[in-house]
Amino acid sequence: DVQLQASGGGLVQAGGSLRLSCAASGFTFDGYAVGWFRQVPGKKREGVSAISSKDDSTYYADSVKGRFTISSDNAKKVVYLQMNNLKTEDTAVYYCAADPIGRFVSADQAMGVLEIFHNWGQGTLVTVSS
Repeated sequence: DVQLQASGGGLVQAGGSLRLSCAASGFTFDGYAVGWFRQVPGKKREGVSAISSKDDSTYYADSVKGRFTISSDNAKKVVYLQMNNLKTEDTAVYYCAADPIGRFVSADQAMGVLEIFHNWGQGTLVTVSS
């Protein structure tokens, strides 16, 4: 199974920044698509951002476009989500997902596969205060 660890969440005031990390355990993200999702209690999980190793393409939900940036380290062992100008609406538990579909498709196309990822783990909590 794909083993991932999401970290970097915390409490921040609106307008502040956080950087989330998604670390691969025992493998690299080379050939993978990696995505970030978030979930508020009582609501469905929503896709936030994704990156594909096929072409380094990226995807952003409209709600975060221009504020969040997804990237990978050079060793392809960590994927980051830099979150700037945070809003209270960004408060959620954030999860990462990965799939080798990234060998074949761009980030926007990969979201349909990533959203059915079934090893979400505990995620990392982001709380944005006003």
